[in-house]
Amino acid sequence: MSSPDHERAAAALREFLRAVGAPIDRDPELAGTGDLVTKAYMDELLVGYGCDPAQILTERTAANTDGLVLIRDLRTSILCPHHLMPAVGVVHVGYVPGEHVVGFGAIGRLVECFARRLILQEVFGEEIVRALVAHLGAKGAGCVVALTSTCFTERGGQHRGALTVTHSWAGHFENNPTLRMEMLQGLGDPTAARSTGQAD
Repeated sequence: MSSPDHERAAAALREFLRAVGAPIDRDPELAGTGDLVTKAYMDELLVGYGCDPAQILTERTAANTDGLVLIRDLRTSILCPHHLMPAVGVVHVGYVPGEHVVGFGAIGRLVECFARRLILQEVFGEEIVRALVAHLGAKGAGCVVALTSTCFTERGGQHRGALTVTHSWAGHFENNPTLRMEMLQGLGDPTAARSTGQAD
């Protein structure tokens, strides 16, 4: 990602608003929009580009279990890279430890590291499980992402209330339907008994 340039981005946003017909030169509420949106994106919404997943997973301890570790109901939001519109909901992350585990807070930070980027929902889950296997040495990892995407609910067909659910699996989860079912049952997923085929 190129180095952020606040002034350039704010000027481009002001020009964008004019180009789409917003009364930026007449409505005082729009006078500072370019700067405010730029600050929100640079300071909050896209800070994930500056974080290192490997670094997040370095504060580890020796594993004293080889069972499934499941962290559920992590509330988050992502930005669609196509329309820059948010998707809001929850992420559930599970992993089977190798030699090490990390604190639950590290899993939350890992989720936010990828959430604070322009990213598709299905890629979001894939990045999380790959990081756990590659950087923590987990034997396997799974991620279920359930989001309401405003790209889907507020434009196009406007399917209000629709929820998109994606499953991502890595390591032992990829070829072990029993392990996948254990995680889905831990989430109270009523489809768990049918989720024993190949990875979604």
